[in-house]
Amino acid sequence: MYFVGLDFYTYVSREVVKTPASLRGQLLKAQLALSGLLYLAFLPIGVWLLSGSGWPSNLVYWFVPILMLEHFNQEMSRLLVALSEQITASVVLFVRQGSWAIVIIALMYLDSSSRKLNIVMALWAAAGIAAACTGLWKLRKLKTEGWHLPVNWAWVKKGIIVSAAFLIATLALRGVQTFDRYWLEDLGGIEIVGAYVLFIGIAGTMLTFLDAAVFAFAYPNLIRLHYENNPQEAKKQVKLLLWQTITLSCVFAVISWLALPYLLTWIGNPLYQESAHWYPWLLAAMTLNALSMVPHYDLYARGKDKPIIHSHMAALVVFVGTTVILSSTHGTQAVLIGLNAAFGSILAWKSTAYVLLLLQHKEAKPTPAHT
Repeated sequence: MYFVGLDFYTYVSREVVKTPASLRGQLLKAQLALSGLLYLAFLPIGVWLLSGSGWPSNLVYWFVPILMLEHFNQEMSRLLVALSEQITASVVLFVRQGSWAIVIIALMYLDSSSRKLNIVMALWAAAGIAAACTGLWKLRKLKTEGWHLPVNWAWVKKGIIVSAAFLIATLALRGVQTFDRYWLEDLGGIEIVGAYVLFIGIAGTMLTFLDAAVFAFAYPNLIRLHYENNPQEAKKQVKLLLWQTITLSCVFAVISWLALPYLLTWIGNPLYQESAHWYPWLLAAMTLNALSMVPHYDLYARGKDKPIIHSHMAALVVFVGTTVILSSTHGTQAVLIGLNAAFGSILAWKSTAYVLLLLQHKEAKPTPAHT
C-alpha cells in the first residue's frame, strides 16, 4: 500500500479542504490516475515476488483484490475525515476491519468446517466491497463535482514531491516499530516478542481511540482555520486538542492498568504475566506519541512539513543509537528505553517547531501606533 499509495493522501487531505466542492472531483480524479499508474508499475512486481515466495497460489490470487479494496477504503476513510464526515468514515472503517472478523469468528464457532483461509479471505473481500459502496454512496451525496475536468499533472507532480518526503518519514517511523520486534527476538527470544506485541497492542489502542474521538475532528478544522488566516482561533483549537489528549490518555492509562491483570489471568500465559512490568514503559511511549500529534496536526495544517519529516527520521536514529548503547547493560529493556527515547525526541522536535512558529507570528505582528 505504501508503493501504490505513495502517501499521496498527505497532500490530498490538505488540498481538498481548501478546494470548493465544484472542483474536488478534479483532485480525486488526479489521485486515481496516479494510483492507476503506480499499480501498473508495482503490482506485477509484487505478484511475481509473492508467486516465488512459496505462498499457496490461492492466497496470491486473493492478494490483488484485497490490496485494491484495502487501499481504496483507506483513502476513502481519509477523504471523509478531511471533509468532516467522521461518522461515515468510522462506519467505513468498522465495515472494512471489524465486521467480517466478528462474522468469521461466529461462523467458525458454529461450523468447524468453515475454518479455512479461503473463507476468511472471501469475507475480508466482501467486507471491503461493502465498505467501498458505503464510501461511494456518501461521496455521491456530498455532490463532489469537477470529475469532467482534465487531470492536472503539474498538481500531481507537486503532490508527489510532498508525499514522497512524507513517505520517507513514514517508513522511518515504521522502521522503529519493526526493528523493535527483531531486536527483542535477538535479545530475548521469540516468546518475548509475543508478550511485547500483546502489550504494545493494548497500549496502542489509546491512539485508536484518540484518532477516532479527537484527532479526526481536529485536523480538518485546523486546516480550515489556517487557510482562512485565523491563527488565534487555531491556537485555541490546539490548546483544546492538548487538554483532550492529556485527559483521554490519563483515563485510558488508569483503566487499562487496572484491567490488565484480569486480561492476563484470562489469557493464562505465565510469560505474559511475568512481563507485565513492560506495560508502563509501552504506555509511556504511546502517550509520548499521542502528545506529539498535537503539534503535528498544527504543523501539518500550516503546511510546515519539514519538522514532521525531520523528527520522524531523527527518531529512527535515536531509537537505534539508544538501543545499541544500552543493549549490553540493560538487555531487552534497552528496546523499551529506545522506544521512549524515539517518541520523546519526536515530541520535543515538533513542540519546539510549533513554539518557534508562534514566536515568529508574535514578532511579525505590527505594533499599534501611539497617539
